[in-house]
Amino acid sequence: MSAANDATDSAWPAILTWRAHDASRMESSRVQLSGNRIKAYGRIVAAASGTHPAFSASYDLVTDETGATKRLSMSVTLAERDRQLSIARDEENMWLVTDHQGQSRGSYEGALDVDVVFSPFFNALPIRRTGLYRRVDSVSLPVVYVNLPELTVRQATISYSSSGPDGGDGIKLHSPVAETTITVDGDGFIVDYPGLATRI
Repeated sequence: MSAANDATDSAWPAILTWRAHDASRMESSRVQLSGNRIKAYGRIVAAASGTHPAFSASYDLVTDETGATKRLSMSVTLAERDRQLSIARDEENMWLVTDHQGQSRGSYEGALDVDVVFSPFFNALPIRRTGLYRRVDSVSLPVVYVNLPELTVRQATISYSSSGPDGGDGIKLHSPVAETTITVDGDGFIVDYPGLATRI
């Protein structure tokens, strides 16, 4: 194992924290890495704004050895209610979604990743899984997309275009809520997502 790999491995587990550019929202996540496998427990806390009420969302994520999402549990607290959501991918790459309305099962167009609105952390999942932070490439990927604070789930497609680690241009991202260029660290985790949040 190289010294660079030793340094990277020794940095984990770690707490990653982001603050919204308008300072009305924060996310903090305890992240454990083992190869491409990720375990994360985090929380998004948001003040009321013109687009959503005040809420707190906690999550517990586990990926498989390739970095593809295996299980996500979420809980959202609003002033008037609490709601839970569980999303799990089985061996046939089908997703079982359990929420306050019951259970549903679907392929979500072959998605291997989950994305959560307002979260810079979840954008790292496909970037790490595909290795985009280490190479020049463009991909469009289906994701299981979770809206907050509603805790609704739908299929979405997110496109990433990377100029590689030495390109200096970051990774261009096109999602249902943004078209921007994000910057990532040497492990593929978001450092700055213009319009959303920056790591502190």
